[in-house]
Amino acid sequence: MRTYLFKSFRLIIWVGLVSVLFSSCIPQKKMLYLQVKSETDTLATFKNEKKIEYNIQPGDNLYIRVVTLDEKTTLLLNPFSAGNVQNIGSDASVYLNSYNVSESGYLDFPMIGEILVKNLNAEEIKEKIQDELKTYMKEFIVIVKLVNFNITMIGEFQNPGQYKIYQDNINIFEAVSMARDLTDFADRKKVAIIRQTKTGSEVVYIDMTKRDLLLSDYYYLKPNDILYVQPVKGKQFTFAEFPYGVIFGFISTTILLLNYMK
Repeated sequence: MRTYLFKSFRLIIWVGLVSVLFSSCIPQKKMLYLQVKSETDTLATFKNEKKIEYNIQPGDNLYIRVVTLDEKTTLLLNPFSAGNVQNIGSDASVYLNSYNVSESGYLDFPMIGEILVKNLNAEEIKEKIQDELKTYMKEFIVIVKLVNFNITMIGEFQNPGQYKIYQDNINIFEAVSMARDLTDFADRKKVAIIRQTKTGSEVVYIDMTKRDLLLSDYYYLKPNDILYVQPVKGKQFTFAEFPYGVIFGFISTTILLLNYMK
């Protein structure tokens, strides 16, 4: 009877240990992006011709610089950067040298006065300034850039945080790569995009394991988007959070008990 109880107790212990170890593993299928669901799925081209252009909204900051052949005119048209050209590359300097769009959608520009820029993209604002300045000069160059293009990534990223984007648009995979990819414990099937709209905020969930993401309107991100990636269920039982000390202590205690029962 004692031998039977000893063997049963030992079997239960080993089954329990094996179960805990297997429950800590994450299937590779949950970690892959843009998965092919079947062998008949041979589609290799995904058309996403929609060009994402951000329309300027009140509260945005624009970096505007006009370059002319006349130095005095250049200084007149670029009062913010006067005497600070050498530091124009820093983030703080670019922000301080930018124009803030008022609540009514206007910005006040030298020689021109107030310009309505609300719901215009950077290229349209550039053309509008050029048309206004043609009245006063012939040869000049206008540069218009959006300053506050930030993407915030929180949750199961290797390196979460807020990132500044120095290009006109960015897709979700480019953004994820900036944060050094998702962790092994990220739920790739339910990635939240929090986006500010005219009426408030909207939350959209996308599945990064499906290839039709390449056709989605949310494949390209917009300024001030927030990405939140939640962990898979049972993350606390995975290897990265595995309580090695507790398990080894449990094994030692079990061995002592087994020896005692013998």
